[in-house]
Amino acid sequence: MNPALRHSAAHVFVDRLDTPVLAADDLHHLSRVLRLRDGEAVSLSDGVGGWRVGEWRAGVVVPVGEIHREVAPRSCVVASAIPKGDRADWMVQKLTELGATELIFLHCARSVVRWEGDRGAKQLARMTRISREAAVQSRRVWLPMLRGPVPLADVVAIPGSVVLDPDGSEAFGRTSGKVLVIGPEGGFQPDEIAAAPLRCRLGDTILRVETAAIAAVSVMLTGD
Repeated sequence: MNPALRHSAAHVFVDRLDTPVLAADDLHHLSRVLRLRDGEAVSLSDGVGGWRVGEWRAGVVVPVGEIHREVAPRSCVVASAIPKGDRADWMVQKLTELGATELIFLHCARSVVRWEGDRGAKQLARMTRISREAAVQSRRVWLPMLRGPVPLADVVAIPGSVVLDPDGSEAFGRTSGKVLVIGPEGGFQPDEIAAAPLRCRLGDTILRVETAAIAAVSVMLTGD
């Protein structure tokens, strides 16, 4: 990670890097929560790979550095059933910190949690906000995409998808696939994943939804 990103006093996302304007929530956080002092460094990102450094001066961030462009990160898509309670929040937060590039929420036959209608839109907006906050904390310059809920069948057929299944034919490894498909705690029904191009085991134990997601992304992005 570039030292200027790592050591900035704060990191925020803005719509434009040439003329950055802080959102009201970010302004409040920097001035009232972090209580930045004039001259402290603030890193700014547009969420699509661009970033630059600015200085906090009298309640605004003044750009002082050149605009940098980072290459897109390795694709890592997680398509997951929705965990119960606040475990979905935790999952989104940690997957963002680890570097997942897209999070897709699934409705499966045995899903206990379902986001329907207006609730689905509200929950997706909430998860997007949680992901953004995690990206700020982890100094990401590429924001992950979040979408769904979608039916399981829509993602099983995606090229490069791998279904994580305790009965999978081989062990999951770093190069197993680019789309990780994770079912509910009750597991998949056999007919749901009959068309899956690849089914892989992730260890020798039964994992919760969020544990499986985090373990798989850790293997894919940080080691074998």
